[in-house]
Amino acid sequence: MSSGPRHILDAPGGGPEGRGPSHSFGTPPPPQAPQPRPWVCYAIIGLCVGVFALEELGVLPSFSANKLPLGALYGPAVQAGQYWRLVAAAFEHGGILHLAFNMSVVVTLGFTLERGIGSLRFAGLSLVTALGASAFSLLFDFDKTMVGASGMILGWAGAMLPIATRQGRRELGTWLVQVAVLSLLPMVSWSGHLGGFLFGLPCGIAMRQGRRVYALALPIILFLTAVVALYAAHPERRGAF
Repeated sequence: MSSGPRHILDAPGGGPEGRGPSHSFGTPPPPQAPQPRPWVCYAIIGLCVGVFALEELGVLPSFSANKLPLGALYGPAVQAGQYWRLVAAAFEHGGILHLAFNMSVVVTLGFTLERGIGSLRFAGLSLVTALGASAFSLLFDFDKTMVGASGMILGWAGAMLPIATRQGRRELGTWLVQVAVLSLLPMVSWSGHLGGFLFGLPCGIAMRQGRRVYALALPIILFLTAVVALYAAHPERRGAF
């Protein structure tokens, strides 16, 4: 994936163009409060890089060793009870370029969103979108092995659309079109991208209604996402629904 737009949320205290009040010549502006640290994004980057390094060193099973990685999403493995793969797949990557591209978007898109909504809300959103991406991947590509954070990241983009500025939505829309084209390439999981995006949208709509609404809506969205993921993981039971 290519890197995403950096400035798409309203800056707190900014004017109509996202700037604060002007100051007279020679008068230094008041010091700005430091930006909150995006701890969840730091953790995501650390986990992804750490897992990749351990696989390259042979400590963990990897594709290069012709073994199924512990976190890779593979329908039959999840069906057999390895449900951790529904979330762990977001921290697995198929190569150094795959890892580098996705981590660059974590820095650009993820940092912006986490700083805008807070780490706790961002963590909940990330869990929903990682599960949503895996759910759609299993629904449409059950027997394929899939890895990568891009589905979760597309969920962030879906959540940002309802809360972004007009300019931000324009930039985000352009980026999403580019990702949609890339999703049609072989070896790219269009279903994971679509699933993450679609499950991120209701989170963004809830955020737009305020923190209280989001706090009430997130557990419900997470529960429904988990239900869809479990449904997708057991095709043998779908006839009972």
